[in-house]
Amino acid sequence: MPTEIWTWSEVDSIVLTTSNYFSNLWKDCISDSTGVSDCKGIPSMLALNWDIHMCRALIIISIILAFFGSVLVLVGMKCTKVGGSEIVNARVTFAGGMNYLIGGLCSMTAFSYYGNKIRAEFQDPNYKAQKFEIGVGVFIGWGGSTLLVVGGLIYSIFAGREGFDSSPKKDPAYQLPMDYRSVATKKSIASVAITATSYGKKSRTTTSDSIGSRISEITSTTSTSATNAYV
Repeated sequence: MPTEIWTWSEVDSIVLTTSNYFSNLWKDCISDSTGVSDCKGIPSMLALNWDIHMCRALIIISIILAFFGSVLVLVGMKCTKVGGSEIVNARVTFAGGMNYLIGGLCSMTAFSYYGNKIRAEFQDPNYKAQKFEIGVGVFIGWGGSTLLVVGGLIYSIFAGREGFDSSPKKDPAYQLPMDYRSVATKKSIASVAITATSYGKKSRTTTSDSIGSRISEITSTTSTSATNAYV
């Protein structure tokens, strides 16, 4: 923004009276062959074209977003504990990267439009006013905008991957160690064996009871028949 040479034009009809005209979004300047320059601010803001107002607004928005992006990136660094945990720091860094990215796009739009306007006026044969060329300020703006966009993309991709894809992992289902599981299996086998043994004992007891009852019946029948025969 403080660079004065966004557009420049040279009038060299006479060598000793060569004049250079240059300007930016806020003022117009002129310098002669002796190196003396004089600048004058644009007197009326309402008299400017809408495209100049648009470029001003976009560049100011870009500066504000880049400033807050720098603050967020500094707060979200891993070496600081201002943001809290690493996931929170990564999300703060992601927000700073998005500020960089949007600010870079805004400034790139402003400088590209302004440069294209200068080129179109210079190449237009029907344009009768004084023609200017693209100055160093526009090239610096293109370079700075490119750095903002690239830096914003890097911050957004890597910090966003760490801050939003690292969801808390669920604890796996707890499993008993092999020793405990083998003991449980032995216990189950032992319980089955005990059940089978008790069932066998019960069946043998029932069988012995039934045999005893049959023997008592046979004995009582034999004694009864012998008594009858004796009688």
